[in-house]
Amino acid sequence: MTPVALYLIPNVVAEDALHTLSPQALAVLPDLRFFLAEDVRTARRFLSSLKVYSAIEGLNFQRLDKDTTYSDLNEIMQPLHEGHSMGVISESGCPGVADPGALAVRWAHAHQVRVVPLVGPSSLLLALMASGLNGQKFAFHGYLPIEGQEAARKIRELERESAAKGQTQIMIETPYRNANLFQNLIKNLSAHTRLCIAMDLSGKSEWVRTQTVEEWRKHVTPWPKTPAVFLFLADS
Repeated sequence: MTPVALYLIPNVVAEDALHTLSPQALAVLPDLRFFLAEDVRTARRFLSSLKVYSAIEGLNFQRLDKDTTYSDLNEIMQPLHEGHSMGVISESGCPGVADPGALAVRWAHAHQVRVVPLVGPSSLLLALMASGLNGQKFAFHGYLPIEGQEAARKIRELERESAAKGQTQIMIETPYRNANLFQNLIKNLSAHTRLCIAMDLSGKSEWVRTQTVEEWRKHVTPWPKTPAVFLFLADS
């Protein structure tokens, strides 16, 4: 019998990109009946699109989001105690990376449950691969402050750290705030800092460009409301 495990199931990072999912993940799914998801509705739709189940109605979903507490998991993870493996489905990319799935993984380790990360797309790593920036030393900072002096202070702090350590700084923003983050970056970063913007990775409108901030300032265009990753590396 296969040992009970918590499987970390990557999701696509762009629409119509099911081809980016690994055979490994697709092979595991038919044996799973219990899932954790940030949004149950979109998780059902995702699994339905894979056509690995004859009936989605027979699957069990529990919500795992930013409001879920560690103590909530004692009940949510009950199927594991009953001998059933479970799957964590990310809204986009890999569970546990900029994703509330990390809490379930923490619980699994604390309860000696085997954790199995499955191969799949990660917008952060795809962006880093395509950026030409330092892939040996990098840090992900999630969402930066949005407005005013706080945003400027944080960007300049990260730029100083990047210069001192030779470290690529990576961040994301909700699509409708892409333009706001872009403006904050080109306003507050030094002219020779290299800035990469990677949009709709693995999607039909995928677009990646790295150039200096000085060059970005010459070609300011409206940004589409598309998922994007922003990366920069300062001169040392």
